[in-house]
Amino acid sequence: MNPHPDPSSRRAARFRALYEANYADVLRFVTRRVHPSHAEDITAEAFLVAWRRLDEIPAGPGTRPWIFGVARHTIQNTLRGDRRREALAVRIADAGALTAVAPAALDADLVAQRIDLVAAWRRLPASHQEALALGLWDGLTAPQAARVLGITPVAFRLRLSRARRAIRRELEMTVPAPIDPSAVTGRSPS
Repeated sequence: MNPHPDPSSRRAARFRALYEANYADVLRFVTRRVHPSHAEDITAEAFLVAWRRLDEIPAGPGTRPWIFGVARHTIQNTLRGDRRREALAVRIADAGALTAVAPAALDADLVAQRIDLVAAWRRLPASHQEALALGLWDGLTAPQAARVLGITPVAFRLRLSRARRAIRRELEMTVPAPIDPSAVTGRSPS
């Protein structure tokens, strides 16, 4: 047995002790503040921050308030993100964008396309909405958007590609199927 354990195993043991001593309390703290379906994810995010900043965590009685503070900040960040996504969805669905054009100039096909886009957007998962928004509306490059999301540029490009495919599929679902003339007239086409 090695009398001097390596720093990585000491670090892991310290985190494990922090996690075991505080997880249940942090989860209860978070559950009282957000919907229970989000509580475990937010708690996991708070402990991820704790892992990354393990050397900054105060020892002794300062540990518990520190991790609760991280959990509180994580909740606030999550709520801000939710509000931003909702605001983006509202901006996309805003009918004001359609009425900014002179009413005489409104093309029925353009209006229908925008309505279809809004409907397709609402059916996308939040991760696809976020990738499309960062890459297309916000005009961020893949490395910039990846930094915002905390992922690699390659992972962002993959996420954006999947989001584009998903919105195409959703838009294809909103296109009405061609009408079969025999269904309308009751006669077979000649």
